[in-house]
Amino acid sequence: MIELRGLQKSYGTKKVLDGVDLAVATGTVTALLGPNGAGKTTVVNILSTLLRADAGTASVNGFDVGRDAVSVRSVIGLTGQFSAIDTLLTGEENLLLMARLRHLGGRQARVRTAELVEQFDLVEAARKPLATYSGGMQRRLDLAMTLVATPSVIFLDEPTTGLDPRSRHTMWDIVRDLVAGGTTVLLTTQQLEEADALADRIAVLDGGRIVAEGTPDELKRLIPGGHLRLRFMDETTLARASQLLDDSTSDGASLTLTVPGDGGISSLRRVLDRLDAAGVEAEELSIHSPDLDDVFFALTGDPKVKGADK
Repeated sequence: MIELRGLQKSYGTKKVLDGVDLAVATGTVTALLGPNGAGKTTVVNILSTLLRADAGTASVNGFDVGRDAVSVRSVIGLTGQFSAIDTLLTGEENLLLMARLRHLGGRQARVRTAELVEQFDLVEAARKPLATYSGGMQRRLDLAMTLVATPSVIFLDEPTTGLDPRSRHTMWDIVRDLVAGGTTVLLTTQQLEEADALADRIAVLDGGRIVAEGTPDELKRLIPGGHLRLRFMDETTLARASQLLDDSTSDGASLTLTVPGDGGISSLRRVLDRLDAAGVEAEELSIHSPDLDDVFFALTGDPKVKGADK
């Protein structure tokens, strides 16, 4: 549904995109991660025909974004970092205005507006001024306006920035429902939890290139750092366990022992069997695997410090 090949873009002497390759399958969510200034919004702006690439190709639903911008605009919707709603209008009026801009007839515009007001749980607030809307309500309205023309592809550029946890989870549910209905989503976000929760695939953008791509679990497996954490009853038991597991790290204050491992059953069994053979019993055990924070820090930033301890 979305395809980029060798995409390049510079601002003056600063090269923001340096040969970006990316493919997004129909009816999926792909999250684009990267540090500030990595070029995530530039990718979205090129795909949504707001910006021209210097080189390379980009297509949406088979339409080239440079040569056939009108066709691209007919199948996409964009929710940017900053709200596009008119605060002087009510929610309903904003939706009707967008419907007119998308060339829906009067009756069709009213029907579509009513559908979206109900879908986004804005029925009671629809005819109230936007000054009465919470941040979460305004963001839901912003996304509803993106969907007026029922686009098959949606670009979400940091859609939940500034929202409280409840509003953020509400937006996630809306995105999941859209994808379940066949919509394709390209998401840029600084919320690693958001990418983990929503994305079928994640692409990490750094230094103008995609430096890693895969499912959330595939990316986590790229990064070392998995371990077991054991807590013991007292310092004596902790000391005995530490001697048995000589590759471990002991913390006397919390009575815990950290043992490197891949989080698999076999490595867990080896540790427990060694303790059991010596008659040492742990009070608590937890398994810790690398998360997207670990992936982000390991794959982005200064190449000299990639892979260094955080």
